[in-house]
Amino acid sequence: MPKPSLRELKKVSSRIQGLVEGLLADTGGLLRLAPCWVPRSFLQPGRRLKLHPDDLYAFGLERGGIDERWFASTTPAANANRTPEEGLSMVVAGKRRFTLQQAVAECGPTLIGPAIWRKYRKWPVYSKFFDNMGPIPHHLHQSSAQAKLVGQEGKPESYYFPPQHNAVGNNFPYTFMGLEPGTTRAEVRRCLERWHRGDNGILDLSRAYRLKPGTGWLIPPGVLHAPGSLCTYEPQWGSDVFGMYQSLVEGREVPWELLVKDMPKSRHRDLDFIVDQLDWTENTDPKFKEHHYLEPVPVADTRSEGYVDRWVVYGKIKGEQLFTAKELTVEPGVSCTIRDGGAYGLITVQGRGRMNRLALDCPKLIRFDELTEDEVFCTEEAARGGVKFVNTSEAEPLVVLRYFGPEVHPDAPAIGAYRKNRF
Repeated sequence: MPKPSLRELKKVSSRIQGLVEGLLADTGGLLRLAPCWVPRSFLQPGRRLKLHPDDLYAFGLERGGIDERWFASTTPAANANRTPEEGLSMVVAGKRRFTLQQAVAECGPTLIGPAIWRKYRKWPVYSKFFDNMGPIPHHLHQSSAQAKLVGQEGKPESYYFPPQHNAVGNNFPYTFMGLEPGTTRAEVRRCLERWHRGDNGILDLSRAYRLKPGTGWLIPPGVLHAPGSLCTYEPQWGSDVFGMYQSLVEGREVPWELLVKDMPKSRHRDLDFIVDQLDWTENTDPKFKEHHYLEPVPVADTRSEGYVDRWVVYGKIKGEQLFTAKELTVEPGVSCTIRDGGAYGLITVQGRGRMNRLALDCPKLIRFDELTEDEVFCTEEAARGGVKFVNTSEAEPLVVLRYFGPEVHPDAPAIGAYRKNRF
């Protein structure tokens, strides 16, 4: 297939820019996004994404079940045999669609704000629902320096367990995190040496924490974690790098290739190099929970006004605020204007209503190719100016989750703030 000419590229660029500007004018600074489904070949779907049961394997059985929905994503999914644009959110413009990645490329400062555009030249974060029937392998995400060795970016991430998607906990609502204090490199190395003998015993060196809906965790790069079976909202850096350190999960083999996929090829059998991917200080921290556990923190005490906005992801990683997230609950018949420090991706998890001039409606069941009215991207200008949320329901709250890019909320609380901010 011949490459498009420069003239054709300019036409596409001009068309997308015009469509984006028209949409923002019509909606009050908002873009409607279509659902973005992502399969994983080595996992079993947890069936809480509201995706129709007949569509769980819509990509084909060989690609695995759909256990993730990505939000406001400009990050491609790092799946083998991936389809074009897999992992990229699509902007809905009437009958036309184009990727949010294209929209940011053409209208970056307008959409994500001048500061983030100048520093990153892209929307550098994304979020997802991560939904599995059971636990996944003990794994880590590489740091920026480690990922750079293979031309990728590192990935810190965070968790929040929305109650609306966790009426059931599925098979194992516990997550192993880090390593027991006192664990040695030699012990981890021996686990790698036992890889092909069955269970390599990496979990014997860790501890599990019971997962609770309505709470969350902040996970830096280099920290081992084996996410449990709650459906998880995951604001994170825009990367899909990982290394699986567990050889057997619920009787299912984990290929060695999933351990080393984001490491230099020359190091794929270098056990010392693989062990050194771990952040040893973070993994063996005796106060791991104290330094990583999150509970919601109200932005202000606005309950008497019929709404509450709460921080659900906050804190810094290595001194940097890389992403944050909030949960807004608006009671029936109530309207409120919410101001934020920067652009955000939004997903509706309960109820119906409006934000500015765009409808919000949380679906009960979604077909694979169906458009919904539950997901939105909000520009920095609209966020700073204030977005009006209205709950048009007479019976239930309107609840939305929204996540933000780096360094846009200097007022966000620090880890542990929930102990002092319970209204």
